[in-house]
Amino acid sequence: MDRRQFIATAAALAPTLASQPVQAQALEKPKLTLAVGGKNLLYYLPLTIAEQRGYFKAEGLDLTIVDFAGGSRALQALVGGSADVVSGAFEHTVNMQFKGQRLRAFALQGRAPQIVLGVNPKTMAGYKTVADLKGKKIGVTAPGSSTHVMLNFVLAKAGLKPADVSVIGVGTAQGAAAAMRAGQIDAMSNLDPVITLLQRSGDLKVVSDTRILAEAERVFGGPMPAACLYAQQAFIDKHPATVQALANAIVRADKWIQAAGPKDIIEAVPESYLLGDRAVYIDAFLAAKGALSPDGLFPDKGPETALRALASIDAEIAKVKLDLGAVYTNDFVRKANAKYPRG
Repeated sequence: MDRRQFIATAAALAPTLASQPVQAQALEKPKLTLAVGGKNLLYYLPLTIAEQRGYFKAEGLDLTIVDFAGGSRALQALVGGSADVVSGAFEHTVNMQFKGQRLRAFALQGRAPQIVLGVNPKTMAGYKTVADLKGKKIGVTAPGSSTHVMLNFVLAKAGLKPADVSVIGVGTAQGAAAAMRAGQIDAMSNLDPVITLLQRSGDLKVVSDTRILAEAERVFGGPMPAACLYAQQAFIDKHPATVQALANAIVRADKWIQAAGPKDIIEAVPESYLLGDRAVYIDAFLAAKGALSPDGLFPDKGPETALRALASIDAEIAKVKLDLGAVYTNDFVRKANAKYPRG
């Protein structure tokens, strides 16, 4: 092809090239590590769906998910530098700002905590009020995790202090159920599917159920964001396209879940999540579905609710002025919703 032919061909192709969509911005860090505490929980179902349905890969991400015994351990991994992002409880972003760490949440998975506080019918047959928990052994997923925070919050409303009970980390799976059935703990603050498993077998009597939106708002006095993706502010600033890709995947998962039926969910999650009983998992999903975010967006009043919850169990937090606008952003999920209006 001579020079005149080349110019003519290029001119002919120009309108076609111009009409093609601009390629997505290259990811600054396509290979990254995400920490989570209790990945099998319904609390983190959007994370599992995004992974199992290939949404992370579709965004160009090579994501390694490391599962810990509880959310506090996942947070430690982020702070310690062994994880880039956390799938964890929203209130950690508020608590860590109080401790001088700049974390920001950028994609919501749960719009209510889904945490259930229940007592052991065998060891607490005469239970009447939360005050009866004084001196008792109470299981949480891990000390310092969101299940522990909710427990302390409920205790505080009943006039009890954290030191009035013995807290034991029991995890999020069969071990937690076994501890309850064996009478090793008198009560439990935990999540599904463990809660539904124990309810069905008659080994747990519910005291407070934040899988129900109205109950969650009553307990916490406002909208209480739950599971979300969060990272160090410095990471978000340095890797905006990577963070956008993560948000895109979670928003797609949020929307897919809202349109899914029990059969779809059972087929999507790993067999090990079912705790050996598909019916239990289906019941757990139906109980938790309303508490899952439909679009990844954080409620504007959410940070205030989280701050009140934390301040109720730590008087020092109540004394400090925090920048609640810095603990979350909806910028990434708004773009994700524009890109995937139907999931």
